[in-house]
Amino acid sequence: MSNDLIKIEFSLPAEEYENGVLFLSQAIQHGWEETQAVDGSTNFRTFLENHDAGRAVIADIRNRWPEANCRDEESESQDWSQSWREFFTPIECGERFEILPPWLSDTQHANLTPIIIEPKMAFGTGHHPTTALCLTCLADLHRNGHIAPGMEFLDLGTGSGILGIGLAKLGLTGLGLDIDPQAIACADENAQINNVADTFKVAVGGIQTLPDDKVFDVVVANILSKPLIFMAKDILKHVKQGGCLALSGILVEQAPDVIRAYKLLGLPDPALHESGEWCGLLWTGVAGA
Repeated sequence: MSNDLIKIEFSLPAEEYENGVLFLSQAIQHGWEETQAVDGSTNFRTFLENHDAGRAVIADIRNRWPEANCRDEESESQDWSQSWREFFTPIECGERFEILPPWLSDTQHANLTPIIIEPKMAFGTGHHPTTALCLTCLADLHRNGHIAPGMEFLDLGTGSGILGIGLAKLGLTGLGLDIDPQAIACADENAQINNVADTFKVAVGGIQTLPDDKVFDVVVANILSKPLIFMAKDILKHVKQGGCLALSGILVEQAPDVIRAYKLLGLPDPALHESGEWCGLLWTGVAGA
């Protein structure tokens, strides 16, 4: 088997821990392993794809933290799967959902709705704080009666399909869009694993690929702040009158700019949910564009 992965390891002192986690959260989507050293520093380990983008992440780490002793070595793909078996931990979100890999599916808690995700190098496994934020928002919406079975949703920038799968397991039907064909293949696989492929359809494309008059009861977009600002008008016009809008992938310091873009289109202040450096914005009873 060819060496198509890079195993990377580096260490940061305690005072740089939060900066390191923030960097990794933005640079990669699939998670990493952390171990604490006796001197208070943190050792990070993850796998990157062995191409220019992966090498660029390594170069950035070395430029930011010259003393991090950043080490990399080529690794075979099977090491990726084995590594996840070593440090993938189930994630509980909103007292409703539980994200699990296939090999831990028999350990699921009876009181939680399982979302089974096959780890992939390029796509989210649910460990990113913004994914948990979005799932918590969806659980709250369902608990408070704002969303219900039979409603229709849009998961924009679906990635591995976690949010769309969660909504489908709440009884909704909908569409996941992503501009990356590999993400759509991954989301489709996960939808089938979770037995929701009939109610959660996925397709390659962005918000502009939708018919202008197509609206959804729930629109969720876990992307980044700048695209959310740029696409604000297009996103809002696809939210049904009285519907719900959940946005994430936003740093707390970026939230005012995102909120301002949507308030200029007539929305009120959103409910704000925070997790560390990240936040999610939630609107209910949207008046429509």
